[in-house]
Amino acid sequence: MSETSARLLRLLSLLQTHRAWSGAELAAKLDVTARTVRRDIERLRGLGYPVQALQGTAGYRLGAGASMPPLLLDDEEAVAVAVGLRTTSGGTVTGIEDASLRALAKLEQVLPSRLRHRLSTMQQSMVRVAAEAPRVTSETLLAIADACLRQERLRFDYTDHTGRTSVRDTEPDSLVNFSRHWYLVAWDVDRKDWRSFRVDRLRPRIPTGPRFTPRPLPDGDAATYLSRRLSSASWPWRTVVTLPRPATEIAERLWPGTGVLEPVDDKTCLLHLGADSPASLAWMITALDTDFTVTDPPELVTALRRLSDRCRAAVDAPGAD
Repeated sequence: MSETSARLLRLLSLLQTHRAWSGAELAAKLDVTARTVRRDIERLRGLGYPVQALQGTAGYRLGAGASMPPLLLDDEEAVAVAVGLRTTSGGTVTGIEDASLRALAKLEQVLPSRLRHRLSTMQQSMVRVAAEAPRVTSETLLAIADACLRQERLRFDYTDHTGRTSVRDTEPDSLVNFSRHWYLVAWDVDRKDWRSFRVDRLRPRIPTGPRFTPRPLPDGDAATYLSRRLSSASWPWRTVVTLPRPATEIAERLWPGTGVLEPVDDKTCLLHLGADSPASLAWMITALDTDFTVTDPPELVTALRRLSDRCRAAVDAPGAD
């Protein structure tokens, strides 16, 4: 590789760190003169890289262009992109599988042999278990994400879990990928409250509505709000269990979406749970394999007593060890 080409690649790598560089800083990094830096900047522009000159200072920054120029990746970035493309090609977003595979083929073709070997070793050792999950289109995700970014009201047709359809008018806040599903967290204008919506059940109405001023999210962020809502608030039967264990210990035993932990002190925590029946709540609590205290609802106490009697009868039965 010629000295000039190597220097251009080094300059491009510096500019792709998403920060502004002064001409003097670039000259020092590349061990060249400021004049050489200016010539190299013009070469990059000729190759299609939109290098912007900063006003008020002799500096440069890489901006967005009208076309996609070649992208320079280091070893770790190249492997991360390849793994991400491989995962995306079999994910829950439709319409991008072929594009992901095409991009992956292009990337693997130009990877150095050492990186191709690392990637091949990783892929041979990885086993992906396909799980049934609702698929969403990339167009729907992009439409929702654009409304969130622009802070524009979003109307959509929505089908709930009972099959009932309605038109919802919302102030969208965030898209959350949670346990194989995509959710929209938004303020429901008509119901005057925060709601979560399954993206696979909605169809956006375009164009979007007027701009809005964002509201503070409950629980501080969308992920925590959605976790709490899915694990307890949306279920017909709910309870709060006191556990004589640190929250960090219990967290390792919970499946995603099972419940929301609330630390009390270094030795105690509360677990907020929801389920479709008292019997399901009883099973979830006893599956934690720890002592617990629960007082309500009364139906849960009854379900726990029945479960206790059933277990006792099983071990006391003739022939039981």
